[in-house]
Formats: sequence, C-alpha cells, structure tokens
Amino acid sequence: MTAQHGVDAASGASEPAMTGSLPDGAAAVCPDPSPGRLQDVQVREMFDRIAGVYDVLNTAMTGGLHHRWRARAADLARVGPGSRVLDVATGTGDLAIELARRVYPGGEVVGSDFAEAMLARARAKVAAPQRTRVQPRFEWGDALALPYEADSFDAATVGFGARNFADLQRGLEEMARVVRPGGRVVVLEITTPTQAPLSLFYKLWFDRLVPALGRLAGSTIARSRSREPSARVTIADAYAYLPSSVKRFPVPALLAAEMERASLCEIGYVLTAGGIVAIHAGTVAPERA
Repeated sequence: MTAQHGVDAASGASEPAMTGSLPDGAAAVCPDPSPGRLQDVQVREMFDRIAGVYDVLNTAMTGGLHHRWRARAADLARVGPGSRVLDVATGTGDLAIELARRVYPGGEVVGSDFAEAMLARARAKVAAPQRTRVQPRFEWGDALALPYEADSFDAATVGFGARNFADLQRGLEEMARVVRPGGRVVVLEITTPTQAPLSLFYKLWFDRLVPALGRLAGSTIARSRSREPSARVTIADAYAYLPSSVKRFPVPALLAAEMERASLCEIGYVLTAGGIVAIHAGTVAPERA
C-alpha cells in the first residue's frame, strides 16, 4: 500500500505529496505502554462529566489552534454546497460547525456522539443566532454501529475521537460504510512526534502538565454505578487517560494501513503543529472489499 503524506507547518497547505509504502510486516495496532485505559462505559461517563470544561481545556491545551486543525480537516473532506456530511464522535460540535460553513446552500451536517452532555453543549452552540447558515443536527449514536444507511453521506469525519473507539477498525469501517463510493473519510487526531526538540516538549506536556491540569481541576467523575458502585474516577484520571490513549493509537503510517483495510483508497495524511497532529483522508472505493 502506498500512502501519501505531507507536513503542514500550520494549517493550510496543499494536498499531501506521494511518498513510500509501509515497512514489511508492520503491525496495525500499537502496544499499550502505560496505564490509564478505560472501558467504554467509563469513557462515555468521562466525557459526560467533563463536558462543561471540555472547550476551555481544549483551548488551553492547544493554544486555540484546534480550530485551525479542524478547518484543515474540513478542507480534506472536499465537501461543498449541497453536501451531506457526518461528524462522528462530534463532542461539543466544533468540527460539525466548521463543516456546516462549507455545505451552504442546500447541505446537511449531522453530528453524532454517545455522550449526551457533550451533545447538549453542541446544540447550545448552534442555537446562537447566525452561527452558521446551515445548522448542524446533533444526535446520539454509537461510532461502532452508526444508525445510518449505507452510502447516505458524501463524507464522514472524526476529530480527536478515533482513539476513543473501542475497536478502531470497526469504527473506520462504519464511517466508510455510510459514505457513498467516491466520498471521503477524514480522521483528525493527536499523534506522537519522534524528533527532538518537539518530542521532548511533547513528553513533558502530555506526560506531566496535562495530568497536572486534571489534578488541579479537583473534581471527580463517578464510574458506572451498575458495575462498580463504590469506585470513583477523578478528573486527574481522565487527563491521564488522554496521553495514554495517544500512545496506544497507531502512528500515522499504520493508521493509513488501517484505513486501507476499511475499503478506503487514495489515502493521504498531513502532519501539522510540528508533527503533534495528523490529519488522514481517504476515498471510499467504488467497489468495496
């Protein structure tokens, strides 16, 4: 498999350039090098409980650049007036709102998530007057069993949510299933830089400062009462989960291989923010495997 990739210094670069293939025998899943793994029900509760501070902490951790990265992901979705787009694991809806700006007039954007508190925040955002000319619709959905018919969207995106999929391959297959042949699937995700000095800063930021933000928040999140009624997960646990989930996630070349297995072709990726963020895009094959 040959994947395209490029490096984007900030946000708006040209289409990724062609490069080489994956190394022989490369594994598609990375090992878990650290603790902090949460079960599905705990991930859902975690996002429900942190919904009120999610946007503030997102901005603090990225210096506000996450909006620029989402705009770049929307570019790679290649949608325009009249397009119908699905944003999976939409969270508080920022990527869906960015996509809504692209599909006017006559388009439609659906934001899907399994955390109701996050969806409530997303709905509140688009309720503001003149936020977008096309108002996204936000509804509950499981990324591993999307409640939409095959070939019903022109593109599907996921922004900073793919590493929370309990089964990455199944999640990618579901995104590809609901997109028509020739449509696009885009994955925006944090990745781990490998070159100094950024790799050293990244390690300090994600391994120490991000969990410290959680400890400073000082709140607690209840685990599922039906399973462990006496156990509690702190906000610090949630922000320890963030760096560990990034470390478990496949590196860009291996994620491209996973996308190919999900019946996608013309797969390319852009590394931005010095290599901290990867944006992958692929096209749904005319004839699915």
